[in-house]
Amino acid sequence: LQDLKTGQLVDATPWKQQAALIVGVIAGAAVIPPVLDLVNQAYGFLGAPGVNPANALPAPQAGLISALAQGVIQGNIDWTLIEVGAAIGAAIIVIDEVLARVSRFRLPPLAVGLGIYLPTVSTLMVVVGSVVGWVYDRQADKGPRAEPVKQLGVLLASGLIVGESIIGVVIAAIVAFADKLGLRKDGPLALVGPGFADYAVWLGGGAFAIVVFVLYRWVGRMGRAGA
Repeated sequence: LQDLKTGQLVDATPWKQQAALIVGVIAGAAVIPPVLDLVNQAYGFLGAPGVNPANALPAPQAGLISALAQGVIQGNIDWTLIEVGAAIGAAIIVIDEVLARVSRFRLPPLAVGLGIYLPTVSTLMVVVGSVVGWVYDRQADKGPRAEPVKQLGVLLASGLIVGESIIGVVIAAIVAFADKLGLRKDGPLALVGPGFADYAVWLGGGAFAIVVFVLYRWVGRMGRAGA
């Protein structure tokens, strides 16, 4: 229904949307497996056999689905935890509805669920991005062209996500090929020793904040100018 509604907004027809979905499935099936295999060769996934936990990438979503599937198939799933989770979900839905009626604040059940089972390292930037987006939208509302400015902000955020993903795959490829060539797998791009890691976190965070601030100022001015 969401696809059809979106298609109606852009004057698409159902058969063209179905054709596009088929192309998307084929493209995803062709691209995703080699990328996952590349990342697995470079780092591995946490919980997989023979993987170095220090370098392995966490996969909490996959681990959750795997645990549920194995529990159902093997018949040893802990239904008490499922019942507690269902009760918490129902309570959050009720609280969200009450908040919607008496205040302007909400408690989205999906966001709460993600916060419960995803680690902080995965959800922290979601919170930071939400705050940045809220501040940006507030600033956009003060100008004469609020909607175009907000749309450019969404495009910028999307570009940051896609760019980070592409760079991550490129770095994984370098690590994987360096390992095949017998080079240092733990840091083929390392310019400094491991003792610099603590400083790198702060320097990287500061550089990221500056880049985001400059880019959002740029797209904000471009949107207000009607570019």
